[in-house]
Amino acid sequence: MAKNVLFEIGLEELPARFIDNAEKQLYEKTAKWLTDLRISSDNIKTYSTPRRLAVLVQNMEEFQESVEEEVKGPSESIAKDSEGNWTKAAIGFTKSQGKTVDDIYFKEVNGISYIYVKKHIEGQKTFELLPEFKNIITSIQFGKNMRWSTQTMRYARPIRWLVALYGEEVVPFEVATVKTGNKTFGHRFLGNEITIQEPQQYESLLREEYVIVDSNEREQMILDQIKNMEEKENVMIPIDKDLLNEVRNLVEYPTVFVGSFEEEYLKLPSEVLITSMKEHQRYFPVMSNENELLAKFIGVRNGDNQSISTVVKGNEKVLRARLSDAEFFYEEDQKQSIDFYLEKLQRVVFQEKLGTYSDKVNRVVSLTKEICNELHLDEITMNKAIRVAEISKFDLMTNMVDEFTELQGIIGEKYATIFGEDEEIAKAIREHYLPKQANGDLPETQIGSIVSIADKLDTIVGCILIGLVPTGSQDPYGLRRQATGILRILSDKKWNISLESLLEIAKSTYKNTEIEIHDKAEVTHTLKEFFQHRASYLLKENNVESDVIQAVTDNGIGVYVFTEKKARVLSEKRNDPNFKSIEEALVRVLNLAGKTENMNIDTKLFETESEKVLFETYQNIVTDYNHALNNFDADGALLQLSHLSNPIHDFFDNNMVMADDDNVRNNRLALVNHIANMIKNYAELTLIEWKQHQ
Repeated sequence: MAKNVLFEIGLEELPARFIDNAEKQLYEKTAKWLTDLRISSDNIKTYSTPRRLAVLVQNMEEFQESVEEEVKGPSESIAKDSEGNWTKAAIGFTKSQGKTVDDIYFKEVNGISYIYVKKHIEGQKTFELLPEFKNIITSIQFGKNMRWSTQTMRYARPIRWLVALYGEEVVPFEVATVKTGNKTFGHRFLGNEITIQEPQQYESLLREEYVIVDSNEREQMILDQIKNMEEKENVMIPIDKDLLNEVRNLVEYPTVFVGSFEEEYLKLPSEVLITSMKEHQRYFPVMSNENELLAKFIGVRNGDNQSISTVVKGNEKVLRARLSDAEFFYEEDQKQSIDFYLEKLQRVVFQEKLGTYSDKVNRVVSLTKEICNELHLDEITMNKAIRVAEISKFDLMTNMVDEFTELQGIIGEKYATIFGEDEEIAKAIREHYLPKQANGDLPETQIGSIVSIADKLDTIVGCILIGLVPTGSQDPYGLRRQATGILRILSDKKWNISLESLLEIAKSTYKNTEIEIHDKAEVTHTLKEFFQHRASYLLKENNVESDVIQAVTDNGIGVYVFTEKKARVLSEKRNDPNFKSIEEALVRVLNLAGKTENMNIDTKLFETESEKVLFETYQNIVTDYNHALNNFDADGALLQLSHLSNPIHDFFDNNMVMADDDNVRNNRLALVNHIANMIKNYAELTLIEWKQHQ
């Protein structure tokens, strides 16, 4: 008879950022575990709150599924002797499977006959297998673990209770000296101890004790209450998805409330107010219907609405203290100057081996100048970009950013405007930190984009020069995110500057420093590989196949926007039956390239018409082909290469390339090399797994 099964892990309060991933792991691991055990059920549902992770399996079968298993033994030549009798090997094999030689049959595998037996595996009782669930509990991974008491086990937080029920029966096991039972606990302050008689009661029993175990339901409760608050107060409450997700994982029973603060604080930049509310207090800001920030906030209490006015007053008091500090810092910061803060950068270390923030700024200024030159910018734009680079980090030394680190760049823009900087320059100070996440917003201005790339390049190249290459999940300087940002900006701005030239510029800024570079070739290789991985990540996000990505990045990334175009074109051609003959011709050339170092073509050595036609076609297209490359015209360049298709096929069909005559052979190989080099300037087509219909 099928029964419901419940497992619950009771914990000290988990960090909100751990919960969703832990619940996902719990679901996936449970599903796989049941599949591996051959135990069928109707449904698996997981739950999570700050104090628990749980899984309910509905209608779990009472027995494992029984199976017939085919077991392979030794080959027939080993299983039988020369007289056709069973050998000890065959007899031993059947005994080990609980069978006799009478159960043997033969099957052929790769032309060799083997002996087999069929083995019936009777399904065990499900209840006897359920204690293994403790392995799932201990296998859940968290971002950070701890030990507690005398335990050697590491977990996100101490385990306080365990529930394990098969129907009404407790499944016996223990984890970290905590034994399973049928008792759980309600809300820490409002609830009581609960005895669960049957797993299906889980949600309803906990609801009675002020615990909503379904995280999606808690989220919807918050949204519904916020909507009611909007209608009641005649306001707009913008919903930040990340904040909503965090708040739902901070509470077990959400109750929304509205608080207020003094209107005099509205003179502070709205970003300061919103950051104080969201990042530090987990409040939602409140806007008027005209989209103006109001002196109100929305909070979410972990509990019911009893004595809610006291809760509101307490939260208002905490926020008031925050805003009072912000007001003080804001006013004090403005008593100084940009130069004052720049001077302080000289005393703050960016990275032990890479120097101070002032050293970093100097390198970024140098990089900015070189990038401007590469882009052939006018003097006015260049000077603006240089000014942005010079003052890009000044706000890091302000009291405001010291207190609210999330405001770096934002405060830079505000203060730069107050201190009289050009509006475009002020905006670019904020933009040079973008994108803040891999898929975040990009800089809008040209000068903001230039300094953003310069800043990120300096960090990446500097860190890799001193051996700080990201490994696994370890990337303390955010190098992967910054590399992704560089490529996205290059694509967005469609700049015709190669990534390799940018890396050379960045490396050159370290030439006159005290930083030791032990192996320049290794550094160059590491940088190339590092950016290729980032380019691969971005191209895969755009549904480009891995082999196409390899083909367009094999010789370097080059001008990234052009690399993207080539990848898209080849991704289409990869499955296009009309491109089959062209692809085969170009790949034939590439496969034969490099058989000689000779690059000198002597037309007098041509012996056939097909040689002459191929050479003439090559000469006819090379100008237009290079013109297409120089204009980053991926379709146009491939069209020019396609003109070589028929001449190439004719050439190979009518000539023995590896002729006996050395001069003729080397001359033909030289022609092949010239064409191959031209093709490789587009992509290494041999790396693509062409999928055209046969």
